[in-house]
Amino acid sequence: METGSPHEAGTAGSADMADRAGTAGIPGDEPVWRGLPPGLLRMRRLLLSVWTALLALAAGLLPGLFAGPAWAAFALLPVVCAAWCWRLLGRNWRSWRYAERADDLLISRGVLWREETVVPYGRMQLVEVTSGPVERRFGLATVQLHTAAAATDATIPGLDPAEAERLRDRLTELGEARSAGL
Repeated sequence: METGSPHEAGTAGSADMADRAGTAGIPGDEPVWRGLPPGLLRMRRLLLSVWTALLALAAGLLPGLFAGPAWAAFALLPVVCAAWCWRLLGRNWRSWRYAERADDLLISRGVLWREETVVPYGRMQLVEVTSGPVERRFGLATVQLHTAAAATDATIPGLDPAEAERLRDRLTELGEARSAGL
C-alpha cells in the first residue's frame, strides 16, 4: 500500500505516518514529511544502467565466443533483471522520507518492510555530511546521525548539499540544546 507522494505534506499518507509514530491527537506536533530529491533516483538508475551494460556485455560476449553464438542470448538476463530493478529503485526512493519534530527526528523507509527510526535530539553525538565522488557529480550529500547506541545510527541519503548542511546545523544546534538540559 503506497501512501502518496513523499513530497506532499498534510496528506492522508502523512496522517497514517503520524498515527504510527504516536503523534496523532497532539495539536501542532504532527510531523511534516519531506521526501528525497529526484537526483538520488537518477544517480541510482544511471549506476544500474552502467552495471547492466557491463554485465550484459560479459554475459553475452564470453559465452558467445567460447560456446557459440546461441549462448550470446545470456546477455538478455542482466537486461531483464535491470528492468525489474528499475521499478524497484523508484519504489524504494519514494519510500524514503524524514520529518523534524520539536524533540526528535523521524526517518521512514522501506517498501515491503517499513522501518521508522526516531532519533531524539538530546541523544545525538555526531551529525556528519558526506558526499562521495558519484554523489558530488550528481549534487547530492548524505546526512548521518550517530548516537550512543550503534543500532540507532540513522542516515538520510541523497539530499541537496544546501539542505544537508541546513539539517546538520539545525540538528547539531538542537542536540546541544537538549543535551545541555541532561
